[in-house]
Amino acid sequence: MLTLPAMTSHKRLKLRQCTNCECVINGVWEWVEECARAAAEEEPAMRGILDDVCLSRNSLATSISARLARKLSRRDMPRELIEPLIREALAEDQNILSQIAQDLIAIVDRDPACRTPLEPLLFYKGFHAITTYRISHWLWQHDRTIMALQFQSLASEVFAVDIHPAATIGCGILLDHATSFVVGETAIIRDNVSILHEVTLGGTGKDVGKRHPTIGDNVVIGAGAKVLGPFTVGSGSKIGALAVVLKAVPPNCTVVGNPGRIVRREGVAPQIDLDHVHLPDPIREHIVALERRVSELEEQMHNHYGTTVFKEDIQDDADL
Repeated sequence: MLTLPAMTSHKRLKLRQCTNCECVINGVWEWVEECARAAAEEEPAMRGILDDVCLSRNSLATSISARLARKLSRRDMPRELIEPLIREALAEDQNILSQIAQDLIAIVDRDPACRTPLEPLLFYKGFHAITTYRISHWLWQHDRTIMALQFQSLASEVFAVDIHPAATIGCGILLDHATSFVVGETAIIRDNVSILHEVTLGGTGKDVGKRHPTIGDNVVIGAGAKVLGPFTVGSGSKIGALAVVLKAVPPNCTVVGNPGRIVRREGVAPQIDLDHVHLPDPIREHIVALERRVSELEEQMHNHYGTTVFKEDIQDDADL
């Protein structure tokens, strides 16, 4: 197995808590560079892409620009056009680069399959899709709507992820696997949110104005979940896999089912927990309770009649 330099949890914590954007960006870039050098030595066949994306670059901004340009370029949008445009966005708004660095830290922290930020930078389409959105959002905010929509279209074609450039997305985002992730125009996603594949943050009907959900800080949304409407999912909440959420969710709650039902109210903000499968099942709990009650009644009837009693016998008894 390829051995890449790991960063201690203490150093990652310091990076997460650092309020200086440049400190976070430089810390992540140094880690990426170190990993890229080790990878090139251990896997010479990968040196071409490692040189182009990391080893020949002098910053996280130029590295990100090269990687996205390689991914998104096509005949009518060549790399020579895309890469300078991405660099322009990152140079003008350092907040974008800080968000990207926080995303990389979040992926390493929360995805047990990821060991270093080099892996998502090179290979994870969820990270690539969110980063492409960040460029399209910058274009949208600068009234370059046609180019913003072009980047949205490219991301949809290349990554199977459709995020409207007008949506608002915070930092520290883990978009795991990403396929079929859809975000509507007025959706808001706060910080440190974890989202699995096939999630939809959609609207209802043809209303104008705010018509998509707001997702609070530290929310986990399980695979296949649909959150539909202009309401808020409170911070620290968890949406179970395949849940269909149609109304507001208070903070620190767990929602499952179709339509979504609140099955757990924590009362305090929990640590981020990516388990979106082992959740309470209220329907099963009701069925188990009913089965238990039926068994108790059968035992009582057996004690009364001295034998097992069938429905037909009870009816005949009642007719006497």
